[in-house]
Amino acid sequence: MTSSENRRITDLGTLKAISHPLRMRLYRALFVARTATASQLAEQVDEAVSLVSYHLRKLAEHGLIEEAETQSSDGRERWWQPSSYGFSVQEEDLRDAPELLAASATLGRTINQQRAELHSRFLDERLTWSSEWRAASVSSEWLPRLTAAELTALGGELEAVLQKYDQRARAAEEAGDTEGRENVAVHLHAFPYHS
Repeated sequence: MTSSENRRITDLGTLKAISHPLRMRLYRALFVARTATASQLAEQVDEAVSLVSYHLRKLAEHGLIEEAETQSSDGRERWWQPSSYGFSVQEEDLRDAPELLAASATLGRTINQQRAELHSRFLDERLTWSSEWRAASVSSEWLPRLTAAELTALGGELEAVLQKYDQRARAAEEAGDTEGRENVAVHLHAFPYHS
């Protein structure tokens, strides 16, 4: 059963495993699907089933995903699910560990590239969405001057709001309320920079 907690990654092997671009795409697709087979995921990422199976096993070796209850009568197919409600990498776990810092930077670049591709795809396909969905989409940039403590508090508040909406949506889906629901990507970046 998927844990309702966020998995905190603190070891180099797991950081390297999830930093692989295909594995990150598979993890994201599985997180959205909740449960899926290698065949279903291979179709989504346009890769061979054997390759997808290999990478799913690697994610499972590091505890990022786990086998799920079979959803079909075909007992030969393995079903997978995320093992937790997402994952995180905390700065305090990277201190004094250059190899962890490097792996974390690789993961950050992989995630950022895939987020940018996802947003670019939306921009390219924007007119295929209804006017209601186009009006609901959000794109904004804020440039406040904050302290590190204020940024930490802001991040915590934003995460809490997003988690509330996600949990509400999951509960509604489990109750059968799927009408009008679409996958929505919310990407937040908040970091200091020099002008």
